[in-house]
Amino acid sequence: MKALLVIDIQNDFCPGGALAVHDGDTIIPIINQLSQQFEHIILTQDWHPQGHSSFASVHEGKAPYEVIQMSYGSQVLWPDHCIQGTVGAEFHPELQTTKAQLIIRKGFRKEVDSYSAFYENDHQTATGLAGYLKDSGIDTLYLVGLATDFCVKWSAIDGIQEGFDVYVIKDAVKGIDLNDSVATAWAEMEAAGVKIIHTSELVLSL
Repeated sequence: MKALLVIDIQNDFCPGGALAVHDGDTIIPIINQLSQQFEHIILTQDWHPQGHSSFASVHEGKAPYEVIQMSYGSQVLWPDHCIQGTVGAEFHPELQTTKAQLIIRKGFRKEVDSYSAFYENDHQTATGLAGYLKDSGIDTLYLVGLATDFCVKWSAIDGIQEGFDVYVIKDAVKGIDLNDSVATAWAEMEAAGVKIIHTSELVLSL
């Protein structure tokens, strides 16, 4: 059984937001169209408390996009974004969400960031998504959303490691691209066994 996993289509990741992905909102019509083809749809939502440890503002002398070492490994420092209860954390108003059956909120633990829909960045703390999918009989995931080189990449790779067939729909994702991180992400996903397809191929396969 197939499911569409829609990653972080939130105001702060779209143009005008605190951590805007270039042209991030241009994929929303594509995602809305894709959602009509799926019975099972899951959304993820970045959901940070104030003063989250991944925010550059809480590390004296550090600037956004610097990398520091945390107890769980390397961590990119971000502008304050997707803070719980703010407009920036809300789903983009153009995203159709009514068909979604589950929302996975991530990054709500102050001490650890969370890119993947499956695990926090410590790669140990599970979100519960894998269990939900397996209990629902879902074995194949199609990923869309933001951002290609962070939350999409880690969700795709973790999905493979959890035993799912994973597809990323290339024209339904957009990346931040720090130091060629988008190209690196595509290579890492393919090496992990993620299949990269276009919406035109998906229409034929469903």
